[in-house]
Amino acid sequence: MALQFFNSYTRTLEEFTPRNDKTVSFYACGPTVYNYAHIGNLRAYVFEDVLRRTLEYLGYSVTHVMNITDVGHLTDNADEGEDKIVKRSRESGESVWDIARFYTDAFFQDTDRLNIYRPSIACAATEHVDDMIALIKRLEEKGYTYTAGGNVYFDTSKFADYGKMALLDRQEQQAGARVDVDRNKRHPRDFVLWFTQSKFENHIMLWDSPWGRGYPGWHIECSAMSMKYLGEQFDIHCGGIDHIPVHHTNEIAQSEAATGKQWVRYWLHNEFLLVDSGKMSKSKGGFLTLQSLIDEGYDPLDYRYFLLGAHYRTQLRFSFENLKGARSARLSLEDKLKELLSAGESPLDITELTEKSRNYRESFHRDLEADLNTPRALATVWTVLKDKELAAGEVLALLYDFDHVLGLRLSEIETPGKYQLSEEEKTLLEERNAARKEKNFTRADEIRDYFSRKGLVLKDTPDGTVVNPAGV
Repeated sequence: MALQFFNSYTRTLEEFTPRNDKTVSFYACGPTVYNYAHIGNLRAYVFEDVLRRTLEYLGYSVTHVMNITDVGHLTDNADEGEDKIVKRSRESGESVWDIARFYTDAFFQDTDRLNIYRPSIACAATEHVDDMIALIKRLEEKGYTYTAGGNVYFDTSKFADYGKMALLDRQEQQAGARVDVDRNKRHPRDFVLWFTQSKFENHIMLWDSPWGRGYPGWHIECSAMSMKYLGEQFDIHCGGIDHIPVHHTNEIAQSEAATGKQWVRYWLHNEFLLVDSGKMSKSKGGFLTLQSLIDEGYDPLDYRYFLLGAHYRTQLRFSFENLKGARSARLSLEDKLKELLSAGESPLDITELTEKSRNYRESFHRDLEADLNTPRALATVWTVLKDKELAAGEVLALLYDFDHVLGLRLSEIETPGKYQLSEEEKTLLEERNAARKEKNFTRADEIRDYFSRKGLVLKDTPDGTVVNPAGV
């Protein structure tokens, strides 16, 4: 089976064929660093991590570029409101630069804890303003822009395929329909490429430009930075499904207007994480961060496992009860692995697998090739663990192999250390073994209870009884 993705642009499942053989160029919309990422935001980055890991697992070389929006993303996607970071600065009294730096670090701390690979290139918007100005000038030279009220706008009427991915009906593009009215716009869906000081007089983050001192619009950032690092055409663009109607639609328009070429081949979007009140949102307040889950006693990998249990294109409802179930499943997986390790087993080389194990591995491949079907991939993992016919070394080899994509840090789980018995405890164990042979289970249980009260667990194996501290 060939690798297939659901392409949001065509709304069909398509076989993946990169532009350059086994080399994949991949861009993902990154965080706006004015606050902590909430767990709904983090769903996108786990999905993108699984995508990247899958590509690499299947033998592709991946260049993964992600932007850091530290300027220009307004509180309203329709070019209204104020810059989110400036707003945060005004409310907190901290400088915009300190806010951006702090929340960028916090974002990467969260992704590290979720075992998400860092992008090949993480590019901050404020470091690429010259690239954005150059792209706006290209659009201006080609007649796609106009200036009004001190701002530079993209004229969507000049781009014939505007809104194709979002299926926007041009008949609905009248003032006030789905978008706020900006009297400077010629058409309701036109969008700002460059804001000047005339719109926000006391804006903190400003740069000189041919159109006046100001700052870039949000949409131009991704186009300029992706093309700088990946070229004018690349393979994959990712983001949340909420980016389709405005942000990604505008990115396509300005990028393809500037180059005259198809910009991106495959568009992949993840669905929302839902809570009882609906989509999780920072604007509503009371959102959950990864640290919130940690404070409740959960490991970040519990949340990763929870996300793997749903397909990235399905809405996923979060509750602590559901997270508890994911934690139980993940810990059970770890316990199974520890059992194998405590018995002294080692993983076989992947090239030494039996036919049955190779079939399981091929099944796992097919799960991933079917548009990253992680729920089915997890089911394959559990089928392997329950198969009594597989040798322990094969099970370990498959688990470690699968974890290149799952990212649950299975290879970092260590062999449980055996407890060092005192002479008295050794004598008690010998007495217990004798009691078990004589079917004196009352005495055997009494001795087990003695060890239990000391926080020790007895595990009977074919090679003898192993004593471990509880929880190991």
